[in-house]
Amino acid sequence: MFQIIAQYLEYLELEKGLSQNTIDAYRRDLSDFAKDNDDIETVSRLKINSHIRALREQNLAPTSVIRKIASLRGFFNWAASTGIIKINPAAAIEQPKTPQRLPKVLSIKEVEEILKSNLTPLEHVIAELLYSCGLRVSELVNLKITDIDLSSKYVRCFGKGSKERIIPIGEEAKRVVKEYLPYRDILIKKFNINTKILLILDNGKYVNRQYIYNFIHTLGKKIHKNISPHTLRHSFATHLLENGADLRAVQELLGHSNVSTTQLYTHISKKRLKEVYFSINNDTAKL
Repeated sequence: MFQIIAQYLEYLELEKGLSQNTIDAYRRDLSDFAKDNDDIETVSRLKINSHIRALREQNLAPTSVIRKIASLRGFFNWAASTGIIKINPAAAIEQPKTPQRLPKVLSIKEVEEILKSNLTPLEHVIAELLYSCGLRVSELVNLKITDIDLSSKYVRCFGKGSKERIIPIGEEAKRVVKEYLPYRDILIKKFNINTKILLILDNGKYVNRQYIYNFIHTLGKKIHKNISPHTLRHSFATHLLENGADLRAVQELLGHSNVSTTQLYTHISKKRLKEVYFSINNDTAKL
């Protein structure tokens, strides 16, 4: 089955244009299943249900189980459609709905506090672009210097499925990038690097996802919160909607293929509005 899985992953990359992170997740999910089910011809619905039951017994997060089920359904649907198998054992397997969970969001004051803290030019660029442009980590680490046009004030990035989108860049982000570029030039010359990648570490290596996760986690400690890079992206979207931005416009800026994904942030805004309302009323009652 591992050989067939390799063919499927190649199809996802070349035909569907999925990101490397998504393909890696599919590889892990399908490889776990194939360890106990080596022959695809002998896989039955019963075996798939048994595998799903075992996943649920591992106390995995519901979202992880849902993703693994989706991986199996996608793989067997493809295998059936290409004639590799005659009967699709996953055809009757239902895809559970992802439980709706409101993402963590910072207040504008909290964002300002961490952006105004003592940061290096590189750290400032990372934090500013994650927040003011709502970039995903994968988009940020792959950002090239040619993707930023400071005169026209926009950033070009490639999101999920290699979809291109153009995001306006504000004056503060523009200033921060301008301040960082001379430091980048010094590193380029020092290590004799021939690259267009924007973010470079002091040792001449590229900034990777783990570096950004660790940095943002450390940054969150300044405001006594456990945050991730996606927290800044969530905050970007929420603050836009709270200040009157159009839902469709925010959808485009985030690169969401479906507006229902973006609508989640309207629920956050309502929740925050209630918190502010009751906070004000509680303070008034104490007077």
